[in-house]
Amino acid sequence: MTVSIPHRKLEIWADYLLDHSMGGIQPADVVMVKGEPITWPLMSILQDKIFAAGAIADICLVPPDNFRGRVWGASIARHGTVDQIQRVPHWHHSRYEAMNKYIEILGSERPELVANLPEKTGQALARADEPFKNIRLAKNWVLTLYPTQAFADIEGMSLAQYTDIIVSASTVDPKLLEKAEEPIYELLERGRSVRVVTRHPGDDRSLELTMDIAGRYAVKCTGIRNFPDGEVYTSPDANSVQGEIFVDLPVFYDGVTIRGIYLKFSGGVITQYHAEEGFDTLRNIIETDAGSHRLGEVALGMNNGIQTALKHPLFVEKVGGTFHIAIGSSYPECYVREPNSESGQREIQKLIAAGVCNKSAQHVDIVADFRPGGCGQAIFIDDRQLVLRDNLWIVP
Repeated sequence: MTVSIPHRKLEIWADYLLDHSMGGIQPADVVMVKGEPITWPLMSILQDKIFAAGAIADICLVPPDNFRGRVWGASIARHGTVDQIQRVPHWHHSRYEAMNKYIEILGSERPELVANLPEKTGQALARADEPFKNIRLAKNWVLTLYPTQAFADIEGMSLAQYTDIIVSASTVDPKLLEKAEEPIYELLERGRSVRVVTRHPGDDRSLELTMDIAGRYAVKCTGIRNFPDGEVYTSPDANSVQGEIFVDLPVFYDGVTIRGIYLKFSGGVITQYHAEEGFDTLRNIIETDAGSHRLGEVALGMNNGIQTALKHPLFVEKVGGTFHIAIGSSYPECYVREPNSESGQREIQKLIAAGVCNKSAQHVDIVADFRPGGCGQAIFIDDRQLVLRDNLWIVP
């Protein structure tokens, strides 16, 4: 079953992506628009608008067995070898280098095709895609989520209900987030440490996770990279992460739902982990490389207009009153002001070598709910405890 979205709403959605997230389209631009064929209604409008602006639209259609348009799909992981996965065609690299703007439309027709890949080749697939992920992240990029029947089924919703949540959130002016996020942003910018207290439901233990954010830059998310948006994040000193955390909200990754995640860090490294559901997938994530045993991000969900905690990371991490961390790579922009400059790249390499900035093929967000009934107990920036008001984080 395919979704029916009014043409006018698709127009509004596309305009926000092109004018707000991309900062407008110029004739010299080459814009890669990536997505599965099922997302074509939005891709088509984006394509028309890009060509009308005098630019080039590079339409990258993704097979249903390819998680987020990685360099290969699931078939090579199931039937091929690590050696085959490493033989990436040269033209693939050239195509990514040729574009200067990148729009990825998430939304899958058959997510089960990418679920439960063999461990060895599945991890090799993530590693093979890392160079292309880095190219994308160095460009002007944005992600958005298109509603599909398969994703509605994962949420236990009708397609109409699911579509209403997605489209309603994706057609709201993102500038409204600026004011709400400013106080948290300023506090993180000045902050030196984060302490997070969660409750483990298995034995009712109170867990604490601490990390150093001194000297880090915070980022306000207002629809430039994710759409819809609504978070404030930074990357910690990866060496400093210490303690335990439980996160309760389910996250959908590689065709599998992961729920009830427990992590223990010692000296910045994950030393113990468990999941109540989807443990094998969590293990494959963490065991991908050395960096996937470490932490790359800490963030607060700030969009109180999104109240339904969908499993998709693009939505669940934005819900007002939530908190998330990311297993895997750090954000270079949290360490230096101009990470793509020559001097910025040199500084980042030094920080990676020192273990402060984390490098990994993975970056997987996992989310804890601090609203009533969630596992979250308290969040402190330095010694200042944040409070929730109308599902929005407030600096008291």
